[in-house]
Amino acid sequence: MAQAAESPRSTRIEFPDNDKVRALSGAHQEHLKLIERRLGVQVGSRGNQIVVAGGDEERRGMAEKVVRELYELVDSGYPLYLEDVDQATKLAGQGVPLKEIFGDTVYVSARHRIITPKNVGQKRYVQAIRDHDIVFGIGPAGTGKTYLAMAMAVAHLVDRRVKRIVLTRPAVEAGERLGFLPGDIAEKVNPYLRPLHDALFDMVDYEKATAFIERGTVEVAPLAFMRGRTLNDSFIILDEAQNTTSEQMKMFLTRLGYGSKAVITGDVTQVDLPSGRASGLMEVQKVLRGVDGIAFCQFSEIDVVRHPLVQEVVKAYESYEGRPRDGGPRPDGGGGDGGP
Repeated sequence: MAQAAESPRSTRIEFPDNDKVRALSGAHQEHLKLIERRLGVQVGSRGNQIVVAGGDEERRGMAEKVVRELYELVDSGYPLYLEDVDQATKLAGQGVPLKEIFGDTVYVSARHRIITPKNVGQKRYVQAIRDHDIVFGIGPAGTGKTYLAMAMAVAHLVDRRVKRIVLTRPAVEAGERLGFLPGDIAEKVNPYLRPLHDALFDMVDYEKATAFIERGTVEVAPLAFMRGRTLNDSFIILDEAQNTTSEQMKMFLTRLGYGSKAVITGDVTQVDLPSGRASGLMEVQKVLRGVDGIAFCQFSEIDVVRHPLVQEVVKAYESYEGRPRDGGPRPDGGGGDGGP
């Protein structure tokens, strides 16, 4: 596909299609500039050639691998975005082919954006949802737990593998109580359910999403509304599950009917329950671990998928505060994890 001419400090890679090299490079070569920053090399393009230079041999090799695999994605028709390039640089040293992850299309949104896993953790999560009827996605914010679950739910609905989607979350945030909020019950719970609405409307055009909700094909409701129901032929997502009590978690899991799937997402480090109340998400990992048909997917900080500039912002703040990357003590003698 591509030929490479090498010198001791650079590699020149020639591809067959100039237009696809431009797509790979990005507007104003922003994709190549990101590869430079992430991998510590120089990358430039001219015509159908991309040159990788500088850095040590290992870094040049990683950059060349990323460039070749990104071209392969573009050649297959994949619409390359800056965040894809960022994730590709993170995967460079893991020995996992990009096409194996990015090529796993979950859903094509109303905006014709292809929703795919962006890292190994997300790939395993998506496969677990395909293979199991109950899946727990546990980890920090920004790892795509809820978004990918929503994409899988919409794909199941469009393919008629389920008849409806049920989206729910406990109405508990930082100790606030619904009774103190103004308005009727719908107005009280709406702020808690807004993230689920946003994810839905990002994938389905406004008119169709509104029609789904009006017909009850997509139901968005607080967890308390699930009591006493049996949900058949449904794809059910419980978000912010760290804020469920033990009783609520058991109640939710026993709502599952025939032909249904449930995905439970949460971050056990962000529990907002009143002091003394145990998190149902923390308990359920001990209760159901090893049960057939149930999968637990653990995410960590390395699975966070955010705008590439977020990492630059973090680095800038660390530099400003004089804090080493490992969180150790500052040169001025200040603490490693405290404020300035």
